[in-house]
Amino acid sequence: MSVELHAKAGKTRLRLWLKLLKTSNAVETALRDRLRTEFGTTLPRFDVMAALARSPEGLKMTELSRRLRVSNGNVTGIVDRLEAEGHAERHAVAGDRRAMEVRLTGRGRAHFDTLAHAHEAWVNELMGAIPEAEAARIMDDLDHVARNLEAKR
Repeated sequence: MSVELHAKAGKTRLRLWLKLLKTSNAVETALRDRLRTEFGTTLPRFDVMAALARSPEGLKMTELSRRLRVSNGNVTGIVDRLEAEGHAERHAVAGDRRAMEVRLTGRGRAHFDTLAHAHEAWVNELMGAIPEAEAARIMDDLDHVARNLEAKR
């Protein structure tokens, strides 16, 4: 590849990266706004509930923080509020007096199901300009980027 073609490809990839960031931020902002206005909740609360919904047996607080890539303090505050609302419950972990496990209650699961259904509809609306086959191709391309990044670690 000539130097000129290489430079052009590099600039195209840079513009792609900037467009991905801008679009991701716009979609995230729209989702945050809708969660707040339609359900009076936040995206971090949604993320905590989603992680717990994927692990119905419960998660240690430290594992929940790790999965969400946030501090234990951030998760603790969210779980405190979910617990106060009856959406989550904490239990001591057998054999580890310091560890706490959290899981959604039946009420929490039902509430999350409502949130998740709305969230999926909003994402489909926001991303609706992309045909399904094209969305699948873009996901494959992003998976390729992720694999390359992982290989370089």
